[in-house]
Amino acid sequence: MDQWTVGKVAKRAGLKVSALHFYEEKGLIQSYRNSGNQRRYKPDVLRRLSVIKAAQKLGITLDEIRQAFKALPDNRTPTQEDWEKLSVNWRSQLDQRIAYLTRLRDQLTGCIGCGCLSMKSCPLYNAEDRLAQNGGTGPIYLDRDGVPGE
Repeated sequence: MDQWTVGKVAKRAGLKVSALHFYEEKGLIQSYRNSGNQRRYKPDVLRRLSVIKAAQKLGITLDEIRQAFKALPDNRTPTQEDWEKLSVNWRSQLDQRIAYLTRLRDQLTGCIGCGCLSMKSCPLYNAEDRLAQNGGTGPIYLDRDGVPGE
């Protein structure tokens, strides 16, 4: 069995050793101990670390990543089909986030370029928290279609 030191994994993944320990503590990756009680990893840990890094950049929380990883096999290297199943579960959530960011981009362009200088008519502004009676706070106009995790 090929085994990698924590330093080798950290270098290959572009992470600090402390990040690997953190991810392991959170249940996202696993190591085992060799006969000298040193931490060792299987090479396929790089795939999980790559998914973690990419998912975090997309706004997926560590808890969501951990939940998704529960569907992956622990006793073997995940196959392409295993990873495809995982990605299907995130597709809808990511599509909603893309739509949200598109609305934000489009409305910010309008607000920045409109020149009205009036926060009373701005669709992103919630003056004096008037919208609290509708059960929300913050940028309610923008959030009206909702975004998971928001």
